[in-house]
Amino acid sequence: MTRSAPLRILSSLALTCLAIALPAATASAAAPCANADMLPNAANVAAVRDATLCLLNQERTSRGLVALRADGQLRKVAQRYSGQMVGQRFFDHVGPDGSTLASRVVRTTKYVARAANWSLGENLYWGSGDLATPRQSVTGWMNSPGHRRNVLNRRFRDIGIGITIGAPEDISGQSAATYATEYGTRSFR
Repeated sequence: MTRSAPLRILSSLALTCLAIALPAATASAAAPCANADMLPNAANVAAVRDATLCLLNQERTSRGLVALRADGQLRKVAQRYSGQMVGQRFFDHVGPDGSTLASRVVRTTKYVARAANWSLGENLYWGSGDLATPRQSVTGWMNSPGHRRNVLNRRFRDIGIGITIGAPEDISGQSAATYATEYGTRSFR
């Protein structure tokens, strides 16, 4: 037996143990979110949006934070922006026209009107194939420090989720989805 043979055996055992341990933990944590692994298409965007919100709220409530509320005005901004990214083939928090999250919200909604104080945040994601599911988008955000901060920001109370079928770049006809999540909070005095 060569010196590397025991290492190969140990590696195989470690991988087997991980494969046995991970599904049980993942399944129990994600059980309440229906459609978390659904591939988005034009017919199921509402279900994908609901699954995304459920997964985001699982992340928050498991850490003692309040669940986010779906906000129609923020959703309108998110949906328009995810569509713009796909249609104009860009992926950035600043639009080609120079728009920012704050300018898009102020210009197209009444979300911040009459509010004494407000704050906003934005997470973007796109994936193709199996990477386009709600679970993959939330996993991507939670594995990125800046995006994770938005998800777990205790000040945020509202969210708008926009999902557009397609990618912000040419991916040779593969199925894809582009997500925009707009977080917000307002206080009235």
